[in-house]
Amino acid sequence: MKIHLLHRRQIIEHDNQIPLLSRLEQLGIHHEYQCRSGYCGSCRVKIKKGKVSYAEPPLAFLQQDEILLCCCRVEEDLEIEV
Repeated sequence: MKIHLLHRRQIIEHDNQIPLLSRLEQLGIHHEYQCRSGYCGSCRVKIKKGKVSYAEPPLAFLQQDEILLCCCRVEEDLEIEV
């Protein structure tokens, strides 16, 4: 899947084998995080386009247009504010 990082004006490939946060780190893109489990919400970002899901509903509060990088599963190409 293609992930368009709007603020960086960059498109990356992601295959859901690892969390999206980990994929960003592999590419040298560092984003705030704390728990890596969907509890704290530190990795919250705005999603502009696309769809994600979660194996377990995250405990962190999310607005309709927000996702958690640490635990989301990408369902289709995304545009996110990173």
